Amino acid sequence: MNQNLASVRKRPLWVRVVTIGCIAFTAWHLLATFLWVAPPSGLRDVVPRKALSSYMTPLFGQSWSVFAPAPVNGDYTLRVRAVVRGSAEATDWVDATAVEANMLTHHAFPPRAAILSGIQARDYKKTFDKLNSDQQDAVAAGYFKGDDWLKRLDVGLTKAAASKSERLAARAHVDSEGTTAAYAMQVARAVWGSAVKSVDFEVSRQNVVPFASRNDPTAQRPKAVRISSGWRGVRTVSGQDDGRFAEVFNRARIGK
Repeated sequence: MNQNLASVRKRPLWVRVVTIGCIAFTAWHLLATFLWVAPPSGLRDVVPRKALSSYMTPLFGQSWSVFAPAPVNGDYTLRVRAVVRGSAEATDWVDATAVEANMLTHHAFPPRAAILSGIQARDYKKTFDKLNSDQQDAVAAGYFKGDDWLKRLDVGLTKAAASKSERLAARAHVDSEGTTAAYAMQVARAVWGSAVKSVDFEVSRQNVVPFASRNDPTAQRPKAVRISSGWRGVRTVSGQDDGRFAEVFNRARIGK
């Protein structure tokens, strides 16, 4: 035993530092994962919200909603169309979710890119559903002139709020609008090039056949619930790579 203790003491300082660092990182990762997958509670206040979400997404995001009592029972879809400089007509719709699904088919280890639009559509609908009717009407309006269109949307949603909770809902939806519009712009540029000047995206959710009708061969899925954003101006975020996105997206779209 004394020899073992002596060997431990003789370990170089850098080995001990690395060991402590690995232990600390493992403890942090386990805590963050627990807080992320656990039902929302005051425990999440242990870690600032943005720090937790920034760490967990997009690489470590998890969901247990496949299990009872509230399993996933519907599909989310994001469709995009655009107006290109030199044309007054809108393009046809592109189903970004269907394109991404091509990266799932016959792939044992599909990339994270195969589910991005579905996740974004889910988050967008979640924040939209918390808005009041006046705020939802404001979302449907067009915000496509100038670089400050997202700020003007923020002002419009805040003015339509009648309580603190509705103002918080407005803030959450503006964040989702910014992310979804940036993603839709990347899709549009991948398909129609850099001349895209505005985009329109549609989020929809369609439930699966009800459990009670699962054995009925004539059962039909319920109609999809659709949300139209209205036209949005150019939106980019720091760090996005339109060229790389277009390469991956078009490979899935064209099937090469």
